[in-house]
Amino acid sequence: MLKHTAIAFIFSLVSTISLAQEAPQLNDAQIAHIAYTAGQIDVTAAKLALEKTEDPKVRSFAELMESDHSAVNEEALALVTRLNVTPEENAVSSSLAGQAVEAENRLRSLSGDEFDRAYVENEVAYHQAVNEALKSVLIPNAQNSELKSLLETGLALFQEHQTHAEHLLHEMK
Repeated sequence: MLKHTAIAFIFSLVSTISLAQEAPQLNDAQIAHIAYTAGQIDVTAAKLALEKTEDPKVRSFAELMESDHSAVNEEALALVTRLNVTPEENAVSSSLAGQAVEAENRLRSLSGDEFDRAYVENEVAYHQAVNEALKSVLIPNAQNSELKSLLETGLALFQEHQTHAEHLLHEMK
């Protein structure tokens, strides 16, 4: 059931991003808000995993997610401050935040191995969706070269996260 929820999350995120792509082009302030929101969502999920898991591999993965996504968000904040850009909330970032609350509530209701598996499944699905959004919408629409470069760096890192999560999930089977 949770696997279906993770898949639904991917389709929901991709649909939201696709709608944004069909709408007027996203500006850099909106892209910055989406990217920051996506990073913060994973930091929050990692903190939840660190509260709940007893599995050393899941704990290590969650620590990495918290550290890496926090670092990228710090770089993003430094960039928008330097560029004097105020990140702009938009339909995509709002939808992401709402979906994250639903996912967090589902995860909070679980414990033990069931939580660990659901958390890792969610991480696989989330990274797939965010990586696709970065490749197909956010990077192509970014106008500022420094923002585009930060998004590309983030994509490379988040692709590694996806691979790591997929490997961890495979080990759990």
